[in-house]
Amino acid sequence: MKKSIFTLAFITLFGYGYSFAQSKRSEGYQPSVTNQPGKEFPKVNSEGKIRAQILAPNAIDVRLDIGGVKYEMTKDANGMWTGESAPQDEGFHYYQLNIDGASVPDPGTKYYYGAGRWGSGIEIPASDKEIYALKDVPHGLVSEKIYFSEITKAWRRCFVYTPPNYHKETNKRYPVLYLQHGSFEDETGWASQGHTNLILDNLLADKKAEPMIIVMDNGYAYRPDELEKSQSGGRPASSFEEVMMTEIIPMIDAEFRTKPDSTQRAIAGLSMGANQTMRICMNNLDAFASYGGFSGTSNYPSSDAIDTATFLNGVFDEGASLDEKMDVFFLSMGTKEPNPFPGSIGAFKNMLDQQGIAYTFYESPKTAHEWLTWRRSLYEFAQLIFKN
Repeated sequence: MKKSIFTLAFITLFGYGYSFAQSKRSEGYQPSVTNQPGKEFPKVNSEGKIRAQILAPNAIDVRLDIGGVKYEMTKDANGMWTGESAPQDEGFHYYQLNIDGASVPDPGTKYYYGAGRWGSGIEIPASDKEIYALKDVPHGLVSEKIYFSEITKAWRRCFVYTPPNYHKETNKRYPVLYLQHGSFEDETGWASQGHTNLILDNLLADKKAEPMIIVMDNGYAYRPDELEKSQSGGRPASSFEEVMMTEIIPMIDAEFRTKPDSTQRAIAGLSMGANQTMRICMNNLDAFASYGGFSGTSNYPSSDAIDTATFLNGVFDEGASLDEKMDVFFLSMGTKEPNPFPGSIGAFKNMLDQQGIAYTFYESPKTAHEWLTWRRSLYEFAQLIFKN
């Protein structure tokens, strides 16, 4: 009898301990891959929760701000504040800490340019993270190209990805993809948050894409007189199309070993960049044979409701069609995109269907208006272009 009681007690205690250990393991918090070297926080667990921590002994109220939601943090006796978020979607997210009403970057993370400022970013590990993982494969080079724009009267820069062996096989020429960022981001986005180079390196290693040059420039470009309007509350007119067509493309063709032909030139962008590149492409179909719009389109040629009668008006010679001009016409979005994107992209697709225009449509599963949607979109788009 005593033995059975002892055994029962042992089993009960063992089970409790095992359950507690399992509970602790189920939290699974690990330092984020976007942390600065040697920083333990922020952390991410298997559920996609974020745990942040910051030393602020004199603060009264500290919150973790991500996805438009502020999560309360609690202070210990040493002035260390700790808090965690609800589960987040897979992929990359901008976030910040709010200390007594002031929004500041988390000093534990690397900084990224998004939302119109340099701030914190964090990765929730994705089920398909292998497509942009750093692997033991041949790697291309991302270089910085600084140039002076006569249009904007300002120094500008772009980042240029050249594929593996570009600097070894010096007689070989390459097609070019011009790839644009979204609103309140800049030319660093695709090479940093987007992992463009790693996506292409892995695709090329798997022989799923053609070797290509990728140019990532800043979509904000204004003439000096237009910038003066913004100082008085007006909205300056963008000169980015002119910069692209008369400065960026000629510069890239002159300084890199490109194939300067429309069939060997593609243009794509995300969100705002999708709108910009749509207009550039439609106005310059002699320059591009492939287009990719990720989480955005443009109600071309106006910003009003799409007019199927005018979409192609003035773009082609009589009797010509978009299918004859384009090799790839690609649209994409996440299945969780917020308004207005499902409606505007859906209306654009309907218009293409009514026109009988062929296109490829990709939906990123379980993602919204965010970088995992756009990484996946680039992964799909890059496999289609320059195949002819």
